[in-house]
Amino acid sequence: MLKRAVGSLVAAGLLSLSAEAAAHEIPTDVVVQAFVKPEGRQLHFLVRVPLAAMQDMNVPRREQGYLDLTRVDTVLRDAVVVWIVDWVKLYEGGSLLPAPEIVAVRASLPSDKSFADYETALAHVTGDRLPDDTELYWEQGILDVLLDYPIQSDASDFSIHPGFDRLGLRVINVIRFLPPSGVVRAFEFPGGPDLVRLDPRWHQAAWRFVELGFFHILDGIDHLLFLLCLVIPFRRVKPLVLVVTSFTIAHSITLIASALGLAPDALWFPPLVEMLIALSIVYMALQNIVGGNVERRWMIAFGFGLVHGLGFSFALRQTLQFAGSHLLTSLVSFNFGVELGQLLVLVVVVPVVSFLFRYAVAERVGTIILSVFVAHTGWHWLLERGATLSQFSWPTFDAAFLASAMRCLMLLVMVAGALWLLSVWRRPAKQSTEDEASLGVE
Repeated sequence: MLKRAVGSLVAAGLLSLSAEAAAHEIPTDVVVQAFVKPEGRQLHFLVRVPLAAMQDMNVPRREQGYLDLTRVDTVLRDAVVVWIVDWVKLYEGGSLLPAPEIVAVRASLPSDKSFADYETALAHVTGDRLPDDTELYWEQGILDVLLDYPIQSDASDFSIHPGFDRLGLRVINVIRFLPPSGVVRAFEFPGGPDLVRLDPRWHQAAWRFVELGFFHILDGIDHLLFLLCLVIPFRRVKPLVLVVTSFTIAHSITLIASALGLAPDALWFPPLVEMLIALSIVYMALQNIVGGNVERRWMIAFGFGLVHGLGFSFALRQTLQFAGSHLLTSLVSFNFGVELGQLLVLVVVVPVVSFLFRYAVAERVGTIILSVFVAHTGWHWLLERGATLSQFSWPTFDAAFLASAMRCLMLLVMVAGALWLLSVWRRPAKQSTEDEASLGVE
C-alpha cells in the first residue's frame, strides 16, 4: 500500500512538471506587428504581440481557464514592461529615447483584423475593451498596446532595435513607419537585427549595403570557387584584370536588372539559377583540366557572370526594404561591396597559388589538382540543385509567362549592349593603330 501511494505521488509530480513545462513552452512561430508614427513631440508606437509569447505571468483566470478580463489589465501592463518596453529600443538621431508612457493596453481576440492599417489599429487599442464574459484563453489571445515616446521633432531620423527575437523560436517582425511626409516604409524581417533605420540617409544605406555585399561574397563558397577556377591560369596583372572586370560588369548588369524587376519572378527561377551557378563551376574547372584557351576567358567570365549576378540578387530580395528611397545607391553599394570582397580574395589567393606553383608543384599539375577538387564539389552541387529544380513543374504559356519573357528579352538587349562595349574595349592596340593609319593619322 505504501509503495502504491509513493508511486502515485511520483506520477502526479511528473504529470504536474510536464504540464508546467507545456504551459511555459516557447512558441515556435511568432509574428509581431508594429506601427511607428512620429507626430509633433510624440512618437507613437503601436504594437501587437501574441500573449502566448509572454511567459511566466501570474494570469488571473475564471472558470474553465478563461481570462478574468476584469482583473487582467495590471498583468497586461506588467507584460508590456517585461517583454516590450525593457527590450525594444527606439532612437532619435543617435540618441536612445527615454522610457515611454503606456497609453493603452488591450487583450484582443485572435480573429481581430484591426492592425491592417494604423488608423483602425489606433481606434481599436484606444477603444472599448472586450466584454467581461468573453471566453478567451491567455495562450490564444493577442496583446495590443500603444506606447508614446517623447521626441524633439517628428522630422528627425528614427531607428529601432526591435528586440522581439526572444519571444519565440522564429520571430517575424512586420513594422510600418509613417513619417509626416506620408511615404510609408514597410519592413518585414526575421529575428532581431542590431538596428533598423526607418528612413535612412543615402550614406547610411550605402554603408549598410557595402557591408552586406562584402560579407555576402565571402560567405558564398560557390562564388569563391568559381572565382578561383577563373583566375588559376593567370599570373600577369593585365589579363587577370580583364577577366575580373568582365565578370564584374556582367554580374552588375543582372544584379541591377533583377532588382528592378526585369528577371522572372517564378518559383522555379531561383533553383534554376543555383543549378547554373554549379554548372559554371564544373565547366570552368573542366576547362582548366583540359587546358582551354585562356585568351577568350573574359567572354566566358562575362557569360557566367550574368548567372552569378542573378544569384547575388536573391540575397537582396529581403534586404532592399532597408534601402529607403535610395534604391540605386544601395544596389551600386552592394555591388561595390562584392568587388571589395573579390579583391580581398584575389589578393590572398593569387600570391598563394603562385607560390605553390613555383616551389611545391608544377603549374600544370597544380592546376589539374585544384580544378579536380573544385569540379568534384561543383558536381555534387549540380546534382543536388538539379534534383531541387526537378520538383518544380514547367511554366505554362500564359500572359504571365509572356510578360516574364519580355522582361528577359529586355535583359538580353542590355547584355548584348554591354558585350559589344566590352568587345570594342578589348580590340587590340595593333588593330587600332592600323585603323588610324588607314585614316591618315600620324
